[in-house]
Amino acid sequence: MQASSCRSVAGSRPADTTPVCRLATTAGRAVAVRVQCTLQETRTAGAVNGVPVGLPKGAVPNRPILEVPDWENQYRRHAARHPQAAPAPLSRLRLFSGTSNPTLAGEVAHYLGLELGKIKCKRFADGEIYVQIQESIRGCDVFLIQPTCPPVNDHLMELLIMIDACRRASARSITAVVPYYGYARADRKVQGRESIAAKLTANLITEAGADRLLAIDLHSGQCVGYFDIPVDHVYGETVILDYLASKRIATGDLVVVSPDVGGVARARAFAKKLNDAPLAIVDKRRSAHNVSEVMNLIGDVRGKVAVLVDDMIDTAGTITNAAKVLAKEGAREVYACATHAVFSPPAVERLSSGVFQEVIVANTIPVPPENVFPQLTILSVANLLGETIWRVYNAASVQALRD
Repeated sequence: MQASSCRSVAGSRPADTTPVCRLATTAGRAVAVRVQCTLQETRTAGAVNGVPVGLPKGAVPNRPILEVPDWENQYRRHAARHPQAAPAPLSRLRLFSGTSNPTLAGEVAHYLGLELGKIKCKRFADGEIYVQIQESIRGCDVFLIQPTCPPVNDHLMELLIMIDACRRASARSITAVVPYYGYARADRKVQGRESIAAKLTANLITEAGADRLLAIDLHSGQCVGYFDIPVDHVYGETVILDYLASKRIATGDLVVVSPDVGGVARARAFAKKLNDAPLAIVDKRRSAHNVSEVMNLIGDVRGKVAVLVDDMIDTAGTITNAAKVLAKEGAREVYACATHAVFSPPAVERLSSGVFQEVIVANTIPVPPENVFPQLTILSVANLLGETIWRVYNAASVQALRD
């Protein structure tokens, strides 16, 4: 830039050279433009009441006056020669993972094009859980991915402490992403003096500070009503249906089977997505927890491919007994489809006994290597979770994912 002249009202002061910076703003960016101004001697003649005549309006006597002729055009030419990209706005979306299923959380972050937030989770010698968020989340929308899979109590407590840590770190909103919601089976009183642990767990998550819950395939629909915060209930059947469609089973050969009366609504919705496939129901009696006995089969499965649909496989007693009845009634092949692979002993032995053509589950719960068997197929729900998180963050419709 060319040096500009600067006049001083102090007539006796010698000329001086002083660098002066002026801030100019173009396209939202403030850039310092350095100019060289010269203090020159100002004539004292023509003063009125001690103030020299001809000073610009607003000038203060004995102070330099900076005059930069044509500085706007000079700045524009400088900016054209040195273009700068505008800074991208910081995203307020933050993803954190607990210790229960970090692989799934990493896949979700990859789908969203983000990195998992830095969080420290450890246990003291006596088993107490310590959680520290290791980055600033002030004013951010935080999503905590933590299924409450076995050991359920440890992972549930870790989720509660994570929520509390985010609340105390001034997060704008906290969404508990619980792909597998533990204690959901205790959703009603069947006998006297029973607890409704599903409601208690909902109260704990709410009181810890969560603003929203995101879950996949809750055991029953009434669990949504146990929460006093918004609940986004998504269905893992989407990925299972896509996988079954890739097998190209003829519509007339397919029948969807509910392993018990309580799962009829789930099986009916599943069958509707398979071109309104016929439905069969297994009448089951449960004499104790994790103990079931098959009584009757309602529907025709002879010569057909039977698809057993359930929300979870725990000890696999119910679904294995149902598969044996289906084979006895003449089913050509039996597939087992469930979202949550709990796989408590002796589930693996029952599922790999040869009664199933294939066992299809999702990765809402991590399956350890010792529980993998040849008939097992594990599908990822990371894209489904990632898309749901993105829609929640952008206040878009979640129901549209199922419609």
